[in-house]
Amino acid sequence: MAEPRMRIGELAEATGTTPRALRHYEQAGLITSERAANGYRVYDAGAAVRVRNVRRLLGVGLTLDDVRVFLPCLDGDVTAGPASEEALRVAAGRLAVLDARIAAQVAVRDRLAAALRQATGAQVRPVA
Repeated sequence: MAEPRMRIGELAEATGTTPRALRHYEQAGLITSERAANGYRVYDAGAAVRVRNVRRLLGVGLTLDDVRVFLPCLDGDVTAGPASEEALRVAAGRLAVLDARIAAQVAVRDRLAAALRQATGAQVRPVA
């Protein structure tokens, strides 16, 4: 019996993403498709697991380049097994980048708050 196949719209709906994102993941080499006779992209049923794992890794702050390190485990439960040394290195590097960005944004925020205090002579309260 042939493995069930889905078109790009069906895969997008099944994984809570968009056809555009799926094409982007495919261009990045994270998922693959075949072309039906009519030229439509078709994916095997296992692609849904892979897409969900890609989205999970992107959701924790990794980039598509970072996610490539996880290719060997994208077809299963990406969180179940022990992380490889390379995966840990990539995740730690991404965390350092995020920490640096946050620190830079806090510094900009502090400078702006100081300028507002100086300009208004009053305590500036955050809006949100």
